[in-house]
Amino acid sequence: MPFRKEPAHTHGAIARSAIVLVNLGTPDAPTRSAVKRYLKQFLSDPRVVEIPRLVWWFILNLIILPFRSGASAKKYQTIWTREGSPLKVHTQKQANLLAETLEERGHEGVQVRMAMRYGSPSLPEVLDELKAENCDRIAVLPAYPQYSGTTTGSIWDAVFAHYKDIRNVPELRLVKHYHDHDGYIDALHDTVLAHWDAHGRGQKLVMSFHGVPKRTLLLGDPYYCECQKTARLLASRLRLTPDEYVVTFQSRFGKAEWLQPYTAPTVAELARQGVQRVDVICPGFTSDCLETLEEISMEVKHDFEAAGGKEFHYIPCLNESPTWIIGMAEIAEQHLIGWPTMMSPSQREAERRDAELGREHALRLGA
Repeated sequence: MPFRKEPAHTHGAIARSAIVLVNLGTPDAPTRSAVKRYLKQFLSDPRVVEIPRLVWWFILNLIILPFRSGASAKKYQTIWTREGSPLKVHTQKQANLLAETLEERGHEGVQVRMAMRYGSPSLPEVLDELKAENCDRIAVLPAYPQYSGTTTGSIWDAVFAHYKDIRNVPELRLVKHYHDHDGYIDALHDTVLAHWDAHGRGQKLVMSFHGVPKRTLLLGDPYYCECQKTARLLASRLRLTPDEYVVTFQSRFGKAEWLQPYTAPTVAELARQGVQRVDVICPGFTSDCLETLEEISMEVKHDFEAAGGKEFHYIPCLNESPTWIIGMAEIAEQHLIGWPTMMSPSQREAERRDAELGREHALRLGA
């Protein structure tokens, strides 16, 4: 297989560093056709659905896509904003703020881009843009604090698949997880406290993580354990006793057993037990999206109230929280170590002179 054509080379050009913030993805519009395209790409990923391909092809194309696309589009319509999809809007703002913060912290010229694993802007598209801009050092930062083969593992698949056809592959650094990073836990802590300061505190804090099939845990995926560690660290920072919080898993799909306890029935049971107010936070999501704004804030709220609960408080995701932007910068900095992103003026001038000399030398040799 021939390699793809490289961008035009300029002798003496200084290589740049970049960070790509990668989120799951979102439809381009809250319409049936756009949602169908998105779901087909998402649910065709063998990392996401581990069912024999032929069997799954029939289920996906003959049952799920024809019937689920319209229903999902209606859900997206309930959360869509004038700026677009909340997940895409928040992720782009995070990338912009991360770039500004890194520059303020002395990292000069680091490019920060946002990409989606499914949908647009696609990860391959963004990687190509960075290559054209002479970014020869790229750190990939998933928006998933907890590692799972269904999420972060899928990003690695896309990165490796993209570069297998590239002749000149950049230096790559892949951020696997940050479920226990102080900056991340601090941001969660500050988000919860800010909500409690503004709205008071509920009787129970529910930490709802996105679910995955239980078999992934049994086969060696560390996601469940990392979710539990995040919850334990956050509870410790909030000084909660074990009976003041509960860890649950949402977004179950299909008939197979998923990680338990499930969020919706757990919250409904709390109401039946006499809990009048619950506060729900989704630590595994760094940006608000369909799963938080519609599934939790609307559907699960309805289940709680239908079971007799009085007050349901959804605590927003980290989004553009100042503490989280600092936390992201700290995570990024750990993976920028050794790259020339923090140089004195004299070092920058020396780099420029060296590049110029290299260009002149190449031209003398007939380049």
